[in-house]
Amino acid sequence: MINTVDAKSQVLPALLAAVLGLTAAIYQPAVIAKESTEMTLSQTSGTLTPQQRALIPVASLAAGGDIEKLSIALEQALDAGVTVNEAKEILVQVYAYAGFPRSLNALAELMKVTEARKSRGLHDELGREPGKPIPKGADLLNAGTANQTQLIGAPVKGPLFEFAPAADEYLKTHLFGDIFERDNVTWQVRELATVSMLSAIPGAEAQLQSHMRISMNVGLTEGQLRELAQTLHERVDPQSAKRANEALAAALSARPKT
Repeated sequence: MINTVDAKSQVLPALLAAVLGLTAAIYQPAVIAKESTEMTLSQTSGTLTPQQRALIPVASLAAGGDIEKLSIALEQALDAGVTVNEAKEILVQVYAYAGFPRSLNALAELMKVTEARKSRGLHDELGREPGKPIPKGADLLNAGTANQTQLIGAPVKGPLFEFAPAADEYLKTHLFGDIFERDNVTWQVRELATVSMLSAIPGAEAQLQSHMRISMNVGLTEGQLRELAQTLHERVDPQSAKRANEALAAALSARPKT
């Protein structure tokens, strides 16, 4: 008998890989402005904030399924000032790239860590929930289409979506609609997390390169992305860092010459 839960948990990651593989060559360098949150990029130094650096191993280890190391990374992230809702938001997003099982396991670990910290007398800031109402129906499809176009730099279309139009609709309404409409973390933070997740997954190099381009499209700099790779090397493993550096090099070489 087919395990329908496991099968369904792999549908969105597979569809996402398909769309980003098709759009790997698309890049326009317009910077996208989104609502600011507690974790805005440092405007003076051009570096990542301590909170952003702390989320990199959280996202990567959750996607890689290393719960033992994730537990330590979550402790360090909360100590660095990451709020519970920011950590929760990133771990929910894990399912779009690594599947529901790893997302749910990571969320269970976050719950365990926060409860243990509370029992030790530590007070972790809860943080805010999304404040922007999520559209429904046709409005959600329109919002997701607009978000996808902004992130990638051009409308997404092609033979795959003519062959399987449901895949196109699911990506636009759910991933780029339901998830990217949530405004308690910025698109920059979501892309830092996504690059960290994909760096942990062997075989996702094409999608990783696409998200490096998207990261620069939402305002992350080459230096900040190199800082991400260095953090992966120090806090996760050299292989993840190598994949991130190679993807960044490929994305930079594909940028239009000015």
